[in-house]
Amino acid sequence: MSQKTWKLLGLIMTFLMMTLLGGCSAGDKVAGEKKELVFANFRDIRDLNPHLYSGEMWAQNMLYESLVMNTETGVAPWLAEKWDISADGKVYDFHLRKDVSFSDGEKFNAQAAKLNIDAILDNRDRHTWLEMVRLIDRVEVVDDYTLRFVLKSPYYPMLTELAVTRPFRFISPKSMKDGQTKNGVTAYVGTGPWVLTEHKTDQYAVFTVNSRYWGAKPKIEKVTMKVIPDNQTRVLALQKGEIDLIFGKNMIDADSFTQLGKDNKFEAVMSQPSSTRMLLMNTTSGPLQDLRVRQALEHSINKQGISENIFNGSESVADTLLAKTVPYCNIDLKPFAYDVSQAERLLEEAGWQKAAGQKYRQKDGQALLIKTHYNSNSALEKTISEYIQSELAKVGVNLEIVGEEEQAYRDRQKAGNFDIIFNISWGTPYDPQSSLAGMKLPVYGDYYAQQGLKDKKALDQAITDVLISTDETKRQNLYTYILTTLHDEAVYIPLTYERNRAVYTKKLKGVTFNPSQYDIPFEKMYFGQ
Repeated sequence: MSQKTWKLLGLIMTFLMMTLLGGCSAGDKVAGEKKELVFANFRDIRDLNPHLYSGEMWAQNMLYESLVMNTETGVAPWLAEKWDISADGKVYDFHLRKDVSFSDGEKFNAQAAKLNIDAILDNRDRHTWLEMVRLIDRVEVVDDYTLRFVLKSPYYPMLTELAVTRPFRFISPKSMKDGQTKNGVTAYVGTGPWVLTEHKTDQYAVFTVNSRYWGAKPKIEKVTMKVIPDNQTRVLALQKGEIDLIFGKNMIDADSFTQLGKDNKFEAVMSQPSSTRMLLMNTTSGPLQDLRVRQALEHSINKQGISENIFNGSESVADTLLAKTVPYCNIDLKPFAYDVSQAERLLEEAGWQKAAGQKYRQKDGQALLIKTHYNSNSALEKTISEYIQSELAKVGVNLEIVGEEEQAYRDRQKAGNFDIIFNISWGTPYDPQSSLAGMKLPVYGDYYAQQGLKDKKALDQAITDVLISTDETKRQNLYTYILTTLHDEAVYIPLTYERNRAVYTKKLKGVTFNPSQYDIPFEKMYFGQ
């Protein structure tokens, strides 16, 4: 064979190899197994300090671990292999794993763990939403791999709250500022299966596998998050193959979720009900000071219509503040049925009359005007607000809807400056204990909304008592009293039970949901055929 022929064959072989490999992306192996997952989030990851609250929880969950974890079957070991609890429920000894390092090589041991807990407690006022923080008396190093918590009183949700995404996760002592984290950290270094390797604010973030990870390493080697604020743009990115996954409660609208679920290129799955979508009524505000008016609003809203017309049935009707599947919440409460005539009767009893030719009711020359505020970044809240506005107009209530930028909206809620505002329960694993504990504090809308209740002090005391109770019967009785009081006083209008949603390319496998609605379990995902 001539030299010219050999050269021609070489060129042909080179071309064939380039053709075969051309379909492999940078994240793919030569064999074609995809190793990079790309997904969309509506905003940047922000500050991932695990001891503060401005970062994306799914990202913090990728980097940082806790002593224990919440699972479908209860609390399980994590960085602690086991634990002992004293007979009086006040002392917890955690026996730590001995094979764990932070991703910067720093050893994880009892000293590093204590440094983290002390940093959290040094900023105690920031964490008062957790009753546990107020009850921790001190933390001690028993030996290199035994950490002791001493509480002022028993606290039954102790393990559950240690396991939630923040603040009780561990960051490398090298990342702290003078042994503290309340004023920021120098790097986001944890013990988790991922490390943050690249970040461009408001554009993307890249996470890769932690080479020092003590546990089973994820099958996917790289997770890239793209910031795509717009709902429809996210859907188009998935359809075009620019992303592999959309994940979250409000990341995709019901219609798009349904349509993509019918497309054989994608899978669309939902979690079990995770939290309650609701409206919060301020019992100190104008007409809402009257229980009869609040009850009338409860009867005026067709929740089945919201479930079917807005969510395509993907979110079921919520009859009570917390679903009966939530621990301690399977109690006998009579739901407020959709009943326009009952609503009108209650409004008339409260003195709100509707004269001939008038659209809205009046009392003492004043129209029945109530405002509801929503986060203008949420197209869903706007849609629900408009639906409820039309419902209340049927009984003569003028509902004015006001959209606000997210921070202003949250500030309004925390200041109690509202008539009606959107709210959600905290969801698993925070319900019922954390959702109720937060009601006692002037940092959430619940506290201010409940100030008009004559039994507010008794309610707060019952919440305090239920969290430190060691008797199951007493605990159930207290929860029954709390939930019954809030229901009968019509402080909340439960709308639907929320579900997490995931839509993804069919080649992505292992997509599931953790007990916490805020986690995205990337470590369980992989690509297959």
